[in-house]
Amino acid sequence: MLKNIKPLLNGQLLNVLRTMGHGDDIALVDRNFPATSIANGKPVIRLDGSSVNDASAAILSVLPLDSFVAHPIKRMEVVGEDSSFMPEVQQEMADLLKTLEGDNDSAKMESLERFAFYQAAKQAFAVVVTGEARGYGCFLLKKGVIFS
Repeated sequence: MLKNIKPLLNGQLLNVLRTMGHGDDIALVDRNFPATSIANGKPVIRLDGSSVNDASAAILSVLPLDSFVAHPIKRMEVVGEDSSFMPEVQQEMADLLKTLEGDNDSAKMESLERFAFYQAAKQAFAVVVTGEARGYGCFLLKKGVIFS
């Protein structure tokens, strides 16, 4: 047991988060995402019992977001909808970001068309698969630096 570490942050996930470098992305996805084929040999970490937002809260409790890019978090656009449309699962992420990051740029997400998201996810350091049942619970989080 470790103090002040959220239980969802298992050893494999903590190791991946620690090993990532500045500018690396981690894909945090719902249960429908083609994680194994997208990861193509990179780590796939399963958090089947968690929602994407519970997993996000745990990860963001230790992962600094990149402050050198306009949008350190990207989300998958809903097919057939305007790029500004966010389903409930994505709105919950936006609310979490506002709580954690305030109204600064780190709280703003960029949307990527579905296949563009898949291509970006192929470049991710690792893929974290949650048990999120709602579609479009798919995000890329870019790791930043800690200056102090």
